[in-house]
Formats: sequence, C-alpha cells, structure tokens
Amino acid sequence: MYSYDMLYDATYGLVLLGIVFSLLASAYVKLTFKRFSKTMATSGLTGSQAAEKILRSQGIYDVGVAWVSGNLTDHYNPETKMVNLSDSVHSSSTVAAIAVAAHECGHAIQHAKGYAPLNFRTALYPAANFGSKASWILVMLGIVFNVPGAGMLIDLGILCFVLALLFQIVTLPVEFNASSRALQILKTSDILPDTEMKKARKVLVAAALTYVASVAVALLQLLRLLVLRGGRRRG
Repeated sequence: MYSYDMLYDATYGLVLLGIVFSLLASAYVKLTFKRFSKTMATSGLTGSQAAEKILRSQGIYDVGVAWVSGNLTDHYNPETKMVNLSDSVHSSSTVAAIAVAAHECGHAIQHAKGYAPLNFRTALYPAANFGSKASWILVMLGIVFNVPGAGMLIDLGILCFVLALLFQIVTLPVEFNASSRALQILKTSDILPDTEMKKARKVLVAAALTYVASVAVALLQLLRLLVLRGGRRRG
C-alpha cells in the first residue's frame, strides 16, 4: 500500500537544493541589474530609445515599444508585436536598462526572422500551460485515491509535467539566442562602447541563470515524480 512517507524520500532534499539554487539565481540577477543600473550609458539613450533604434536598424517597423508596470517584467509579446519595458528599463539611461531592452528586441528579431525554436515554443505554450497547472493535481489525486486506475492519473500527471518541462528546456536556446543577438547589435550599432558592453554582458548572463535554474528545479521535480510513481507500483 502507498505510504505518505514517500513524499519525503531522498530526492526531496535535491528538490529543495534546486529551489535554493533558483532563489539564489533570482537574487543574483536582481543584484546585478541594480549594480549596473547605477552606470549611466554614455550614449544617453533610454531603454525605450535604444529598443527603437535596434528595431529600426534591423528593418523592423511593425513592432512597437511600450511601458509595462512592475520591476523586471520586461517581455516581448509576439501577438501584439510589442516590446514591453518595465519601470526601471523604459525611461532609464543605464547600461542595465539598455541591455534588457536589447534582449527583448532580440526576441522581436527572432519573431521577424522566423526563428524555429521560438516558433516551436509558441506552439507548445498552450499544452505546456495546461500541463503545468494539471500535473500536480493529477499526481496528488492518484496518490490520495489508492484505487485501481489511480496509477494512470499519476502517469498522466507526469506526462503533463513533461510538457511543461519541455517548454522550459526549449526556452533556454531562445533566451540565449536573444541575448547573443542583443550583444551583437549593441556592439555593431555603437550603442554601447566596449567598456559598457562588458557590463551589459554580465547583466544578460545573470538573467540567463534564472532560466537554467528553472530547468534544474523542474528536472529534480520530475525525478521526484518518477520516484513516487515507482514507489506506488511497489506498494
């Protein structure tokens, strides 16, 4: 029979370790952004102005730049074709703000050029979004109701979780590529000199760590689900 003690098997510590790593990565990106938010860009461009310049330099005229509330809530919306920049980026003339704005423009450029991983991630989003919400519900139902067929609920929950994990894995090359495009354009367009480019790179590398941490946590969670499923089969 299934035992709830299995909820505290050895992999529980690994999951906690992954969560700690994720929290540290999040704190690091915030500290790095704050650090280089004190460095004013010699170009004098704000994040929104830099974004406009980058987009136009790539021949992209159907993408707008807008303000969005929040802190580090910057994102590119492919449906509305808008680069949305947060409070600390949109009207700020710092190296950190320009780096983040350039990164979001990198996504707009990916969209304009039909970058395959981005297209795949966009197509995968509905299933992954459903999977992330339904996975643990199905797993817990399968655990609580120890009846014939309950194992199928756990299996279905694991499958849903895999969809969400796949989305996060595909996100990695999308984010790395956007940062690579951003740094290349910042350099060739002379928006940032070499000394400021090094600082912009540090901001984007720090941001990338949060995505790596998310994948690491998800992988450990998947391992835990598999262990729980295996324990139920033996019970």
